[in-house]
Amino acid sequence: MVVHIQDEQEVANFKYFWHRWGRWIFAVLVVLALAYLGYVLYQSHIRSNNEKAAEVFNTFVTQAGANNIAESKKALMQLQQEYPDTMNATQATLMMAGSAFDDGKYDEAIRHLQWVKGKQHDDLLQTIVAQRLATVYLQQGKYSDALQALDIQVTSQFKPVLLETRGDILQAQKKNAEAVAAYQQALNLLSKDSVQREVLQMKISSLS
Repeated sequence: MVVHIQDEQEVANFKYFWHRWGRWIFAVLVVLALAYLGYVLYQSHIRSNNEKAAEVFNTFVTQAGANNIAESKKALMQLQQEYPDTMNATQATLMMAGSAFDDGKYDEAIRHLQWVKGKQHDDLLQTIVAQRLATVYLQQGKYSDALQALDIQVTSQFKPVLLETRGDILQAQKKNAEAVAAYQQALNLLSKDSVQREVLQMKISSLS
């Protein structure tokens, strides 16, 4: 009899609890389920996008290798418009920027690099773009633009690249003392076993 009363009390407590909190618990479960479904669909979309972008990238590489400029540019445009956030689009754009630079098409190279700068915010890619932009501007003799291109915020491990490039620009301006200071700053940030230390030391020695 006591057991029966306890069972009835437990049922009553459960009914009370569910009546008061049941719909909120259900709502939370629905939200969690929808969130999980959204995550699964998003991941599936990312995979699908990357696979499609990889196909277009292969077309880009093939056409560029065959020196078919029109078709390679068409593939690049498709990557930039349809898959702008993929690494394939970034890689293709950087390759096209390099090709334009080699051909002396500096303004075109700058446009490609600026596109990557606006799409990718990873410190490594930002450093690569900044260094290449500065190099293009340096080739054009636009020293102020070159130095400004290097004015970005990145973690300390990438700063030596920017400082060395800054030194190169200052050296081109015949500002040797400032160039040495930039090279020295870069040298101070490098690890003891970095192969770039020897290059920087040679640059400093040549200006001292």
